[in-house]
Amino acid sequence: MKPYELIDISGDVGLKVFGKTLEEVFINSAAGMFSLITELNLIEEKKSLDITVESHSLEGLLVSWLNELIFQFDTYGFVCKTITISELITSQYKLRASVSGEDFIPEKHESKLLIKAATYHKLKIEKSNDIWEAHIIFDI
Repeated sequence: MKPYELIDISGDVGLKVFGKTLEEVFINSAAGMFSLITELNLIEEKKSLDITVESHSLEGLLVSWLNELIFQFDTYGFVCKTITISELITSQYKLRASVSGEDFIPEKHESKLLIKAATYHKLKIEKSNDIWEAHIIFDI
């Protein structure tokens, strides 16, 4: 099973993300998003950040999670390589995670897409045949 694949969306970019667990879908969504920004294999684990997000729904939690990571990239230049989810409370729509990576260096990291935001457009998270799947569209 691939962790994610590209969805062809006119004017934007999307991902179809897979996981055996919901935590895996959140991790693979972040990894897929960062793969759209730069080459993951060029990122080193030089610093870590603890991230906590909350929302009103599971879909909202995924959007909040990805938008917090976009904020870290846009504001501080942080690109993520490794993600560890320490807590995912689906009844309260709360996520705590630790992410490791480094600051984006133009001379080192290939610049791909500039992602503005994760959106609610055609957003879905569902479980089918013991596999979780999410569809997420990013505004570029």
